[in-house]
Formats: sequence, structure tokens, C-alpha cells
Amino acid sequence: MILASSTTVDLARAQFATTSIYHFLFVPLTLGLGPIVAIFQTRWHRSGDERWLKLTHFFGTLFLINFAIGVATGLVQEFQFGMNWSVYSKFVGNVFGAPLAIEGLAAFFLESTFLGLWIFGWNRLSPRLHLATLWTAVVGTWLSAYFILVANSFMQDPVGYKVENNQAVLTSIWALLGSHWAYYAFIHTILAGLTAGAAVVFGVCCWHFARGRNVEIFRPAAKVALIVLVPVSCFNLWFGSHFGILVTSLQPMKISASEAQWDTCSHCSFSLFQIGGFTQQDETPRFSIEIPDMLSFLATGSFSGTVQGLTTLNDDYKANYGPGNYMPPVETIYWSMRGMAYAGSLVALVAVIGAFLYWKRRLERLKWFLWVGVVTAFLPFVACIFGWMLTEIGRQPWIVQGLLKTDSANSPAVSTTWLAISLAVFVTLYIALLVLDIWLMRRYAERDPSSPGEEPGGVAPAPAVGY
Repeated sequence: MILASSTTVDLARAQFATTSIYHFLFVPLTLGLGPIVAIFQTRWHRSGDERWLKLTHFFGTLFLINFAIGVATGLVQEFQFGMNWSVYSKFVGNVFGAPLAIEGLAAFFLESTFLGLWIFGWNRLSPRLHLATLWTAVVGTWLSAYFILVANSFMQDPVGYKVENNQAVLTSIWALLGSHWAYYAFIHTILAGLTAGAAVVFGVCCWHFARGRNVEIFRPAAKVALIVLVPVSCFNLWFGSHFGILVTSLQPMKISASEAQWDTCSHCSFSLFQIGGFTQQDETPRFSIEIPDMLSFLATGSFSGTVQGLTTLNDDYKANYGPGNYMPPVETIYWSMRGMAYAGSLVALVAVIGAFLYWKRRLERLKWFLWVGVVTAFLPFVACIFGWMLTEIGRQPWIVQGLLKTDSANSPAVSTTWLAISLAVFVTLYIALLVLDIWLMRRYAERDPSSPGEEPGGVAPAPAVGY
């Protein structure tokens, strides 16, 4: 019976993890590519330069492909709450449902409605109004992200609630919407999205430069991408480390697990890489490359700060919440943190070098670096996936921090057989969608840019200048 229950929880977690990670591949690009396309159209509106119109149409097509598949995969998420996690939904639904309802009824309809007006509004709306529809859709995507992160922040740091009859009841919507975790997570996610959007634009430009195609058209796009990418990617590295200070105060176990820090320490070192040391039976790494005092700084903002060890924290949790093991999978958290940080750092490094080469007018001539730029377009997504794993797996064994454990939150009526079948179906379907997405994105990214009127059946937009 215990084995069956454990298997059911594991399968339910695997299914939610599969659908969440796949969906989250599309979220950063939607958040980041939308405003860049809007910048292109704004430049066309103000200058009348045909290159900006072609860039708007070109990258707008990629944005729409990503948005459409992202919406389709995102719809699955909310169904799983009631189907696979009914105990969780019953416990937290009175709180969790509010921001999700606002997101669905307000933010999502805002972005989808105005995105539809943008798609079909060429030459039907005035250029100024048509541009406004795109910026409004961008605001809608950012609002959607915020309300979803508000819901998630309650799982990380429950606020604005009380427990009645074994259910969490919302007592303050403003406390929920104003959660410090939600603010930090939202800014961090938006910065990651802008990094992903700019990196994709820069990568596509590098691909065309390497092939010697459409250089004059893509040069201004590369400039805009670098103007966004350099400060945003560098600032996000700092902001992410500052976010760690908040995490330390609210989820100290996550921070200690990200360093496999078993003993309480001050002046704690941060290991760039280590072998071993990830279990209580093997706490001492066999090999480690360390930066002195860096963990203390990342966790507390002080090089001499104290970081609680995993063993001490586990004992404290036992005293507060009862017997059990409250440690997350340490090795997974350790490498997730580094995968996020290292991928993000590489993006920032390539962006700085790319900006220098663009300034020196050498970017288009260095083919080896152009192919580095193409590969770099994928790194923000690697960082985002590792960051999401760190956020969600690092909270284990809690599904709601300090209130409800994951192994007590699944649907007891859903059998392991049905979970295995549905998981297999989702994996098959999502692999097919991934192949379709890659094929569509590559097909349209390889095309020569054109304005809407140059496409078969397209409608040429009216001149922008003068409105």
C-alpha cells in the first residue's frame, strides 16, 4: 500500500513536472520577444524605414508561433490541479484560485484580444492605434505572468490567509498580491524573458550574418537585441543573487541544499564544482573548487554571514512539524542552481563580446563568433528550466511551504495505471508539439524578411509617417 501510494505521488509529480517544464519553454520567449517586436514596429512608425516593418513582420511571426503553442500547452496545467492534486486544490483553492481567476478572466483576455487586433488590424486600424494594440498585448502578457507568479508565491511563502476546517482561507488579497516573493519572482522572470527574447533575436541575426543574407536588414535588429541583452542579462545576474537573500530568510533549506552545506557555518565558501558530498552518508566532497565567503554573501548579503546547515535545519523542522525527512534532493538542487547561474553568465559574456564587436564593426566578419551567437540563443531557456527546477524541487517535501506536504496532496482516487497512461500520452503529444515548434520556428527564421503586403494574400500597411 505504501509503495503504491508513493508511486502514485511520483507519477503525478512527473506528469506535472513534464507539462510545466515544457510549457515554461514558451513563457520566457513570449515575455521577451513581444516587447522587442513592439520596439521594431515603433521604430517603423516613427521613421517610416521599411527595414523596421520587415523586422516587425519577421519576428512577429516567430512570436505568434511561440505564443500559440504556449497557450495550448498552458491550458493543461490548470486541469491537473483538480484531477491529480485534489487534496491540494481543496486545501488551497480559496487562496490559489483568486489570482488564477484574475489571470484568466482579465490578463489573458487582454493579451489575446489585443493580439488578435494586432494580427488582423494591418491596414484596418491607423498605424498609431495598431501599434497601441501590440503594446497593450505585451502589457497583458506581463500581467498574466504576474498573477500566475502570485499564485505560485503562495506555495513558496504563504501570506494573507488563515486555516479554517483544514482549508486555507484568503484574508487579504492585498497581502497576497503584494507578496515580497511575488515581486522578486516577477522581476526575475521578466528579466529572464527579456534575456531570452533578445538572445533569440541576436541568434537569428547571427545566423543570417553567417550565411551572408539580409545583413543590412538584420543589422539594426542585432543592435536593438544587444542594447536589451547586455544590461538585462548582467543586471539579472545581480538581481538573482539578491533574490537569494530573500530565499534564505523564507526557505533556508533551499539555499543550504543549493550548496550541499550540511553544517552551519559563517564565512561560507561557494563551490564552483564538486564531486561527492551530496548525502548524509557522504557529506565531505572528494573534490571541490571553492570561492571563499561567497555563499555567505549570496545568502545573507555579508561575506561573514551565517548559513544554517542542512542537518540543523532538518532537526528544527522535525521539532516544528513532526517526525520525518525534510531535506530536498540535494544533488539535483546543487546542479540546478549552477546550471541556471552558469548558463546565465555565458549569455551575459557573449552579449558583452557581441556588443564590443558590433561597436568595432567586426561582428558580421567573425564567423566563429556568429555561430557562438546562434548557440547562445538556446542558453536562456537552459537557465530558465534549471531555475524553475531549483524553485520547485528546492521547496520539497512541501507543496505549500510549512502547510502541506507533497505526498499528502495528490488525488487518492486516481490510480497509478491511469497516471502512467496519461503521462505516456502527454510525453508523446509534447514530443510531437516540440518537433512541430522547432520545424515552424526554423522554417520561418530562415526566410527572408518581408512586409505583410509581400506575403501571398497579404495586405500592405499604410505609411506610418504622418499619423
